[in-house]
Amino acid sequence: MKEEVYTLCQRIPKGKVTTYKEIARTLDSKAYQAIGQILKKNPDIKTIPCHRVVKSNGEVNGYFGSNPANKIKKENLLSAEGVEVKEGKVNLKKHFFHL
Repeated sequence: MKEEVYTLCQRIPKGKVTTYKEIARTLDSKAYQAIGQILKKNPDIKTIPCHRVVKSNGEVNGYFGSNPANKIKKENLLSAEGVEVKEGKVNLKKHFFHL
């Protein structure tokens, strides 16, 4: 499942996000937390843009763990790609990418 998660993540274009739930749905699974654990161990952040995956409510959660500084880093990466982050959330109606 790990390689499939990374492959799906690579499909998310700049300026868009998807959710852990959407990745799990695409894999015919309900293991949302497992998706997060897989992305937490991303071996190559340059080619696997795990920062483009958010919670199903649009919340930008941890990036490489729960360190608050990493969450800010994730928000900054998304903002640099044109994804608006307001009060820690992304507008999914505007930026959601269906896999």
